[in-house]
Amino acid sequence: MALSSARLLRTVCEKCVCRHTPPLWPMLPTGKAAFYGEYRRPGQPRDWNPPWKKFRFSFAKGVQGIRKHFGLLKEEAMERWVGPQGRPLIEHMLEQTRVQWEFRGPESLKQWTVSTDREVGGRSEAYLKLGRNNGTCLLYGTLCSTPPRDGETRYSGYCALRSKQLLSSFDRKKNMDWSSFNTLYIRLRGDGRPWMINIGAETYFSHMRDDMYNYFLYTRGGPYWQDIKIPFSKFFLSSRGRIQDSQHPLWLDKVNTIGFTLGDKADGPFQLEIDFIAVCNDRAHTEEFAYEMYKRNPTV
Repeated sequence: MALSSARLLRTVCEKCVCRHTPPLWPMLPTGKAAFYGEYRRPGQPRDWNPPWKKFRFSFAKGVQGIRKHFGLLKEEAMERWVGPQGRPLIEHMLEQTRVQWEFRGPESLKQWTVSTDREVGGRSEAYLKLGRNNGTCLLYGTLCSTPPRDGETRYSGYCALRSKQLLSSFDRKKNMDWSSFNTLYIRLRGDGRPWMINIGAETYFSHMRDDMYNYFLYTRGGPYWQDIKIPFSKFFLSSRGRIQDSQHPLWLDKVNTIGFTLGDKADGPFQLEIDFIAVCNDRAHTEEFAYEMYKRNPTV
């Protein structure tokens, strides 16, 4: 009879050549963790601290969290009586443009996360700050496509700006409903580099958590602002950076995040200044989806 993974590891440890050391099998994980283990970046040391040492208990923070979440729950209950998102229904139906993100102070920067290839050992740098007169957001830094010398990573050189997941009371996911709009409206000023716009939507299955909807944005550069309008029908589906063969439109009623990614393999400084990000309803645009959709069970 075949031995299980835990019993096999226990037998090997008990028959270890070095008899003076205690057996290692009580410290070894069992089940899937014995073979797969926890994921970590190449070159990053393993964290040997036990799970109970990673928690920081504080009674004051617990009381503060309870007040915060019950306050959010009260606001959500009151918004139900007024209308969608706390506005009257007639205002929600006649809305043509909605500014979703704007940068008018330090608090607005807390809604975004900046990441670079330094997470995998790269050398790119990216920073986020308020622009002149605290009215815009400026993403700047240096791109470096030299891969790290860890023997595993082959590609490098990217930076990304992504909005944080909106949360309701008790840290529940809060989706943005853009079903009344059909166009993404952004006012920005770039340096001539091509950026990729990424939109993340809620999915029904766990294996779809890496699905993203992308569109390439080409900035002009120079001192002038660009008013860019991108129909949602132009966004294509990708998963982990690979364009999928089976395409379908973006679910506008379950939008979670939006982001900007730079990875054009052109080493050097970059900057992207954003005034606001909004959604609008263009009555002249009637396209449902711009890409070919395959039938899984075609009729003969």
